[in-house]
Amino acid sequence: MATFFWSAVALVLTVSLLGGQDEPSDPGRAPYAAPASPAAHPVGKHLPRSRPTRLLIPKISVDAPFTDLAIGRSGQLQPPPADDTNLVGWYAKGVSPGETGTSIIAGHVDTATSAAVFANLGKLEKGDRFQVARADGRQATFVVDSAETFDKDDFPNDRVYADTPRALVRLITCAGDYDRAVKDYTANLVVFAHLA
Repeated sequence: MATFFWSAVALVLTVSLLGGQDEPSDPGRAPYAAPASPAAHPVGKHLPRSRPTRLLIPKISVDAPFTDLAIGRSGQLQPPPADDTNLVGWYAKGVSPGETGTSIIAGHVDTATSAAVFANLGKLEKGDRFQVARADGRQATFVVDSAETFDKDDFPNDRVYADTPRALVRLITCAGDYDRAVKDYTANLVVFAHLA
């Protein structure tokens, strides 16, 4: 159950979204702190828990299936496989998109060979809409609140991952400069959105 996971106190994970490589980058990049449990009384619209099946962002031509993301041995939230450039992932033990709380959707900006599903994520602006098709047959529509870039060394965990009584989504990918020494980008782009 998602509530059990979110109630874990002081659990620190790492989101590592590959950029220009085929192997996971080192831990310590784009820290991921699990939110506290959702409020007992949801605020605004929300949907029951259901597995997401497709992410549809018409403005940037995204029509991508979902894969489950798991926590690796190093404590990292593993990124989607790099061999499929049109794939997004969500942490299946976390909040599902549309459910009360903060749901995390991750995707690659590129791989060693080509641009990937979130290559144009930075073009999203406040008021843009996107949809998540769900296994229960419903489609959750989200409205973008903002798109912001954060250095990985100064990533605002609380702001990005804090739980909430509202149904929120964060779309996350790599951004900034590519550091060849560590084989990773220097920043993360985060799109903040709420259920419409």
